[in-house]
Amino acid sequence: MSKTSKGKIWPYAITGSIILIFIAAVVTVIIAVKNPVEMSDMDMQDYHHYDRNANDIIAAKIAFDRKYTITYHSHDFKQENAIVSYQLVSKSGEPVNSAKMNIMVTRPDNHNTDLPFEAPTKIENGIYTFEVGELPLAGRWNILTRIVVGEDVRYFNLKVDTRNDGAFEY
Repeated sequence: MSKTSKGKIWPYAITGSIILIFIAAVVTVIIAVKNPVEMSDMDMQDYHHYDRNANDIIAAKIAFDRKYTITYHSHDFKQENAIVSYQLVSKSGEPVNSAKMNIMVTRPDNHNTDLPFEAPTKIENGIYTFEVGELPLAGRWNILTRIVVGEDVRYFNLKVDTRNDGAFEY
C-alpha cells in the first residue's frame, strides 16, 4: 500500500469481492436451470419411491422369478421400426398370456423422448409384442418393463442399441 492511499482501497476490494460472488451465484443458477438434473428411471419409479421400498421391490422380484421366467425375445430393435417382445413362461414351461405388461422406451440420459406403452400390441403363446414404431433418435435406449401376474410384480430393465443388431444388456 502506498503512503497516499491511506486505507481507501479496502472498501473497493470488499465491494468488488461481493459483486464477483453475486455474479458467480447468478451464473451458477443460470447453468443449473439450463441443465436440470433428470429423475432416476430405476424400475419406472422415482428414486424416492425406490429408496423407501427397495426391500419390498427386491422381495417381489425374487418371488416373481421363483414362479416365472421372462426373456427378451426381440431381434428387430431398429430406429425405423422398433419392436419389443418378451416371452413369459411359468417355471413348469407353460406360456403365460394373462399378465399385464407395460413398457417405457426411453433414452438413458433424459426423459424428453419417453415412449410409454400401456399394453402390448399382440399376445401369443406367452410372447408379448409391442410395436414401438419409428424412434426419434438412433443409438442407445432403455426399455423399462413392468409385469404383473396376479399379485406378483416384476420390473425388468433392458439396454438396447439401434446401431448394433443383437446388442442388448439385462
